[in-house]
Amino acid sequence: MRVPLSWLREYVDLPAGESGRDVQEKLVGVGLEVETVEHLGADLKGPLVVGQVLTIEELTEFKKPIRFCTVDVGRANGTGEPQEIVCGARNFAVGDKVVVVLPGAVLPGGFAISARKTYGKKSHGMICSGDELGMGDDGSGGIIVLPPEHEVGTDAIELLELVDEVLDIAVTPDRGYCLSMRGVARETATAYGLPLRDPALIDVPAPNAHGYQVEVADPAGCDRFTARTVTGLNPEARSPIWLKRRLQKAGMRPISLAVDITNYVMLELGQPLHAYDRSLVQGTIGVRRAEQGEKITTLDGAKRVLDAADLVITDDRGPIGLAGVMGGADTEIADHEADAGTADVVIEAAHFDQLSIARTARRHKLSSEASKRFERGVDPQATSAAAQRTVDLLVLLAGGTAEAGVTEVVAPGAPRTLTIPADHPDQVAGVAYGRETVVRRLQEVGCDVYGNSAAWNASLGGGGRETGGQDALTVTVPSWRPDLTDPNDLAEEVIRLEGYENLPSTLPKVPEGMGLTERQRTHRRVGRALAGAGYVEALSYPFIGEQVFDELHLEADDPNRRVVKLVNPLSDEEPALRTTLLPGLLAALRRNDSRGSHDLALFETGTVFHPRQEQRTAVRLPVDRRPTEEELAGLDEALPYQWRNVAVVLTGAREQAGWWGKGRPADWADAVEAARVVARETGVELTVRQGQYGPWHPGRCAELVLVAEGPEKSEKVVGYAGELHPRVIKALGLPARTCAMELELDALVTDEVLQAPRISTFPVATQDVALVVDADVPAVEVERALREGAGELLESLRQFDVFTGEQLGEGKKSLAYALRFRAADRTLTVDEASAARDAAAALAGERTGAVVRGA
Repeated sequence: MRVPLSWLREYVDLPAGESGRDVQEKLVGVGLEVETVEHLGADLKGPLVVGQVLTIEELTEFKKPIRFCTVDVGRANGTGEPQEIVCGARNFAVGDKVVVVLPGAVLPGGFAISARKTYGKKSHGMICSGDELGMGDDGSGGIIVLPPEHEVGTDAIELLELVDEVLDIAVTPDRGYCLSMRGVARETATAYGLPLRDPALIDVPAPNAHGYQVEVADPAGCDRFTARTVTGLNPEARSPIWLKRRLQKAGMRPISLAVDITNYVMLELGQPLHAYDRSLVQGTIGVRRAEQGEKITTLDGAKRVLDAADLVITDDRGPIGLAGVMGGADTEIADHEADAGTADVVIEAAHFDQLSIARTARRHKLSSEASKRFERGVDPQATSAAAQRTVDLLVLLAGGTAEAGVTEVVAPGAPRTLTIPADHPDQVAGVAYGRETVVRRLQEVGCDVYGNSAAWNASLGGGGRETGGQDALTVTVPSWRPDLTDPNDLAEEVIRLEGYENLPSTLPKVPEGMGLTERQRTHRRVGRALAGAGYVEALSYPFIGEQVFDELHLEADDPNRRVVKLVNPLSDEEPALRTTLLPGLLAALRRNDSRGSHDLALFETGTVFHPRQEQRTAVRLPVDRRPTEEELAGLDEALPYQWRNVAVVLTGAREQAGWWGKGRPADWADAVEAARVVARETGVELTVRQGQYGPWHPGRCAELVLVAEGPEKSEKVVGYAGELHPRVIKALGLPARTCAMELELDALVTDEVLQAPRISTFPVATQDVALVVDADVPAVEVERALREGAGELLESLRQFDVFTGEQLGEGKKSLAYALRFRAADRTLTVDEASAARDAAAALAGERTGAVVRGA
């Protein structure tokens, strides 16, 4: 919303020296997003005056039409003599009043004007167009031709309101009332603590039976429809300069007087309007839902096929407008240049359902100034005032006559009323505002507030009413604020007007606990381990299109083909949640390969989603209290199954070539090794065997199996690894011999609570042992046997020496270990510690052939 400061001052008496930057700061302070402040005419310098064309000489010796003009500028040039000017425009004639810039002036953009010779003539200035003055498109497409009543020599800078400041406000969807001067003026008045001159507070005649006949067949879609008629308009009447300039500053192009007036009132009051040529409307104006397949040609010239959900304006012939979006071409107001301009008009000021208008605008890809306002919420109480304001301007500017008939169709309704605790804003903000401040701020946004305590009623002069509850406030929401629907919305109004900058900075309290769970720790360890193995983490969006399953060559009955679809997907091409991580990772690999990175190893850990057999509808949780356990359980039951997977993809060189060797390409064994890396970090052991599954090459696919030990031994396939099938590589546009691995990470991780170690207060007993074994015996086998043989008394074991020498014999080595023993309930004797050491050495000898050195 573009807000000229000069226009804003009509509704709020701002301090005389207040600049656009000052107003911007105030509006930002109350929660409006003022993006920029544009300084119109900041570099404009006169003389710029009204002139009258005296003579025009056509210069025909040039390739394009050139005119040599003399223009009367009064005493503005210091001599009173006609000003000689060369001009190429042709939309003016002798006797016309035009805008003339004289030598010494500077136009917007730093364009200095001086007398110069051109086309064989001396030109002393310029005859200006709107674009040259920074006015934008005025609809004429050429030189500005002024009405004849303006005197020669008048300062055109003031006349055309060329110097101004315009605030550009980004209006959020919940603040639709600020798409009007009335709404912004209300916020400005509140921010400055000044009174508001509400432009909607005008005298409106009562409805009667003599107005234009209107029938509303869908009160839910249109709860209010006001119609007024103005006759005897002068078809030649044009929009005055002040009206055009306000439209231009607000970002709209002047079109014709009737249309300009409806646009002006929309900008002023926020109520979209439409004017029909009465002679083209046949019979009763109606409001109904369209019939499927009905057609209409809208004002933009497009022929549109209507949907049964579209709300339309009709006459006896059928649809004549898309309600709240755009009028139809059949009843369009003719401009003053037509052979027979419009003399009688019917003014429509209606209130339409927000959701219906939003859906119609999106369905037809037709966003208009009207639809932007209706879908954000328009004041239903403003229709009568907007219609009256339009009638008044048509009578004033076009010489029309307002008919006495006033039509107003209103569906039954009541103001929205909320009851909130008086300290609710205090509780939300953590600031003690107090009852008086809460009431005052709510009244400033237009709410009617009533209290119920005796003291409170007394403070209102006895005007309060009982609402039940000692600290309750009953708040009636104003008609222009459809966004205020619950107590938290009212609390936000108090907080923003009191100033967000005044809220204390407080950090949330971290609940006491043990930090990350074991599952979370394992997830992080897995990521670090894969990064340490040379993989780069690549995160992808969890959205997929179902066509990717065909590209991955999954069977028709594969469980991964059953997806959870989103009601409002970010992209129509990816409307489902992923059941596998491979599509996102492979897309990242393909993108990087196409950009010159050919040696790639990527990994991702993320959630996959699978639908439940019986889908349930999620319940809407309350916001005014903590949900109950039953409500949370119901929400969980409506969620899809989801768990965390880990996947890797790799292509190109796994080991780079260099002076150290030839290097080698990545192959299926690297994908299998990635699965083993993950398994090691989770503390489990995977069984790897040959398998076959959709995306992988049938001869180079490993099936990853988790074996559960216990009385009943069981197996679960938790993933696959290997080289992708050539047909998958071709379908996805991947490099040849691309490999991948995907593993169900949560199947390898448990949620066991970590137990703190028990610390004994008794001393430790240390025993050393040196074992001689064959040189090819792994030290880890010896250590495993020692741990098992030492029993429960062993606290820790550490290898501290490896020795080889002639005295041991050829093919032998000595491994020395320090064993620490401790009991939880007593001090160990030397005999007990020695017995445990000897038992450990004996089992190591039995398992590995170890002999105690020196024995």
